[in-house]
Amino acid sequence: MRMGMRRFTRLTNAFSKKCENHEHMIALYYAFYNFARVHQTLKTTPAVAAGIADHVWTLTELVGLLDRVEARATGTDSN
Repeated sequence: MRMGMRRFTRLTNAFSKKCENHEHMIALYYAFYNFARVHQTLKTTPAVAAGIADHVWTLTELVGLLDRVEARATGTDSN
């Protein structure tokens, strides 16, 4: 994970100064790694290989999840 995320290297602009921002970035990285990134050895994502997802997610779908969570938190969810 350290090689894939520059936030773990202190001498870069992407270094997280706040723990909360760091936690959010790790969550986004794990979601992308497991649901959107096609792995060379699997030829698909780990989530599809495990049967958790039925397709490779796009970044738009990941951002859509954030929008839904924010809408529920503010009480503006239409579902």
